[in-house]
Amino acid sequence: MKKIGILFGQENTFPQAFVDRVNEKKEPGIVAEFVSLDKVIQGVPLDYAVIIDRISQDVPFYRAMLKNTALMGTAVLNNPFWWSADDKFFNNALALQHGVAVPKTVILPSKNHPDDTNESSFRNLAYPLDWEGIFNYVGFPAFFKPFAGGGWKNVYRVENAEQFFKAYDETGQLVMMLQEEIVFTEYYRCYCLDRKDVHIMQYDPKQPHHLRYVQNPLPQTIEMMDTLRKAVLTLNNVLGYDFNTVELAVRDGIPYAIDFCNPAPDADVHSVGQENFEWIVEAAANMAIRRAKAHKEGRFNTTWGEFVKKSI
Repeated sequence: MKKIGILFGQENTFPQAFVDRVNEKKEPGIVAEFVSLDKVIQGVPLDYAVIIDRISQDVPFYRAMLKNTALMGTAVLNNPFWWSADDKFFNNALALQHGVAVPKTVILPSKNHPDDTNESSFRNLAYPLDWEGIFNYVGFPAFFKPFAGGGWKNVYRVENAEQFFKAYDETGQLVMMLQEEIVFTEYYRCYCLDRKDVHIMQYDPKQPHHLRYVQNPLPQTIEMMDTLRKAVLTLNNVLGYDFNTVELAVRDGIPYAIDFCNPAPDADVHSVGQENFEWIVEAAANMAIRRAKAHKEGRFNTTWGEFVKKSI
């Protein structure tokens, strides 16, 4: 029997629906359940062919456990090794290399020194930074946000240098990015599963969270849908994410990838809506079953992106 497990935290609707959907399909030799742990021993596999990870970004213990079990052959979705290594600034640079438009972005040192460092730790860093050059490159208004993380935490919209420095003073030890604001005419949030299944949702980030997924969206051209789909697939294939969302803002007909590092994206029925929820539950169940069927004992079954595979 090949077991599919889901590892999760505070979310309620998606995990149970996912388990139920897999089991309803009655695939011979495949069963789904909530992951259950009572010990984690180095070099010892867990009894799962596939684990869907929805929580290790918040729980370091789970991240260590998933690396161990991935090494021993479990297909962990998403890859915990890559997810520990990437960040939004690197991903932007990688997107540019693969022809996907992104906003002009710079990365900045944390306002406060990291623990156990002092001014001598930054001898290679010019002081002051070339603020004029940075502001001329990015422009205002701009968004100021962490280079890692999500959930719109510690995100600022700044309209001038004075607002920027005021926000910078509040960021402590966070490493931040200053990013061009894309004034968009359309905005999309796109699920991408297994690096091939794409679901495009019209989205309005200016609305309260529970109203952001547009109800009764206006029809879009085939050309725009194809362009969005191509960008989403390009990003997820190069990064190797099995379960992700990509947000794209359209300016002058060009989709700009705004946020595409969401390997535990919102999948709660109360926020994404019933139609989108049905899609993600079905697609996730089908993906997990495919990966369970493809699972091979004694090999590494977790996905690496094209960037990593072409680099080794």
